Amino acid sequence: MPSWKLMWILAVVIYAACKVVSWMNARIPQAPIWRHTVYLFAWPGMDAVHFLGKSARSKPSTVSPNEWQGAATKTGLGAILLVGVARMIPSDREYLAGWIGMLGIVLILHFGVFHLLSCFWRSLGLQAAPLMNHPMRSTSLSEFWGQRWNTAFRDLTHRFLFRPLASRLGPRLAMLAGFIFSGAVHELVISVPAHGGYGGPSLFFAIQGAAIAVERSRHGRRIGLGSGLPGRAFAAVVLVAPIVLLFHHPFVLGVMIPFLRAVGAL
Repeated sequence: MPSWKLMWILAVVIYAACKVVSWMNARIPQAPIWRHTVYLFAWPGMDAVHFLGKSARSKPSTVSPNEWQGAATKTGLGAILLVGVARMIPSDREYLAGWIGMLGIVLILHFGVFHLLSCFWRSLGLQAAPLMNHPMRSTSLSEFWGQRWNTAFRDLTHRFLFRPLASRLGPRLAMLAGFIFSGAVHELVISVPAHGGYGGPSLFFAIQGAAIAVERSRHGRRIGLGSGLPGRAFAAVVLVAPIVLLFHHPFVLGVMIPFLRAVGAL
């Protein structure tokens, strides 16, 4: 099996398992069947309680034309990067082409298509907040991971991992456990298909958890790592500097490049 096919299979299987867990534990039988179907098959979020529960809006909400346009623009920009810019990179710069392709995929899915789905379901009255909540506006690393980046995964880990562990181990250890779990998931989706780079994703997320602990420490609060310009700078450094641990060379060259060739982007 090509490495990129294994990547997508693992990603879909893990996503489906998480989706079913979130749905089964919501226990909201009074929601109509069509809403359960939409949640399971047409909405990538993991907050079943709000999507299916009584608090869900019954009247359509207004989604501004600017928001629709913004989501469509991000989808189009991602497509340009994926099937346009990536193929312009010289063949001896495959690593750079792989990164451009990855950025295109993220823009198409997480920032584009998922946002369009959010606009659509909210226009019909469902609680489907965008999964990417303007991450570039984060003023701290805690805000980035806790409120703005991929809130679907955050909702899942907060409900099924953080809250149960926080009552036993305390919030700091529960937070670190969440990052360890995230590292393990990314090892499965990134390192396993690449047959290499093992430990890189786990180390990346361990760094994130440790950095948040520093940010929330007495010294971190004293120098303002949790807000303002110092918070933004600290978050940017912690996120960008170790990113090559997450998307390591074996993954970019052994998984992404073959995928880009398979879809005609290279």
